[in-house]
Amino acid sequence: MYEAFYGLSSKPFQLSPDPNFYFGSKQHRRAKAYLDYGVLRNDGFIVITGEIGAGKTTLLRGLLDSLNRSNVVIGNLVTTQLDAEDTLRMVGAAFGVRVKDLPKSELLMTLEAFFVSQVSQGKRCLLVVDEAQNLSARAVEELRMLSNFQFGNQSLLQTFLVGQPEFRNILQRPEMEQFRQRVAATCHIGPLDEDETKGYIEHRLKCAGSNGKPTFDVEAFPAIFRATNGIPRRINTLCDRLLLLGFMAGRAHLTLDDVQEVLLDMAQESEVPLKSPVTHADAAQHGLHGAALDLDLSRLKLEDLGGLSAEIGALGQDQLADRLARMESSLVRLERMNLQTLALMQKFVEAVTRSTSTENKQ
Repeated sequence: MYEAFYGLSSKPFQLSPDPNFYFGSKQHRRAKAYLDYGVLRNDGFIVITGEIGAGKTTLLRGLLDSLNRSNVVIGNLVTTQLDAEDTLRMVGAAFGVRVKDLPKSELLMTLEAFFVSQVSQGKRCLLVVDEAQNLSARAVEELRMLSNFQFGNQSLLQTFLVGQPEFRNILQRPEMEQFRQRVAATCHIGPLDEDETKGYIEHRLKCAGSNGKPTFDVEAFPAIFRATNGIPRRINTLCDRLLLLGFMAGRAHLTLDDVQEVLLDMAQESEVPLKSPVTHADAAQHGLHGAALDLDLSRLKLEDLGGLSAEIGALGQDQLADRLARMESSLVRLERMNLQTLALMQKFVEAVTRSTSTENKQ
């Protein structure tokens, strides 16, 4: 909507992961180095963890895009809230192997035969498991057993496990000792710091074709960092709304006041409507009339008020972060729906074009 106004060639703060917008923060560069090492080993498990919206998927997609797809067969497993055997069936489905209704013994033999056939053709099999924190201990054990498949001295399957920070805690359990021994590389992606947040915003604008617009007040960047805690997806959500505000106001320079206005709008949009206030009639009906609704403020000490003020301020920040997280999730779903709608429209236009071309030939 606002791209032309700022002279941009694409949307700079889209929520869907795009390797073309990859930003190499200190933690992302470190994570990428570990992943490159793990891929070269072509063995065992690679574990990637990070907060929601920290850039795990963008980093992973960039890595996968760098692989030679002519000799790599990739299976993606997204649904992980399954029991152990269903997880194996989903692995088969991810690689396009027909395993429906097979008993477990035949299921394992079918998967092994598929992996052997790919290796025999000079290919390697890579399984990518998203939302790994939802895997049960038995499901993780089944994945570990798949890593035992070998063809000569070569492993038949390498697995990437991508999950939220709690997956790290799961891996530290005593029963995960055998699995931990199969992990070739592990990395955790944390939030950006304040300087990286500024660099991230400028980097994405440059990738979107910016020639100096929009511009920001110096005070705007720290405010964006504080409001988003340095989480890239939250930064995208806030900056997208910020650019929209500038576009509607006809201004290409964005200020601290603009950031605060957007934050206020987002907070109000996510607020739960309050219940109707209690009237005197309601209070009397429930036996509350004249009850402990009167507060003697004279009993409060100044130091108590200071502590109470700090607690209320902290609560407000926590609520704002929660609201931003909920909005991120809603916006991601909306983005996916938009992409699906555009795909359907494209198919419709192509069908009409083919039909018109056929009629003209006749």
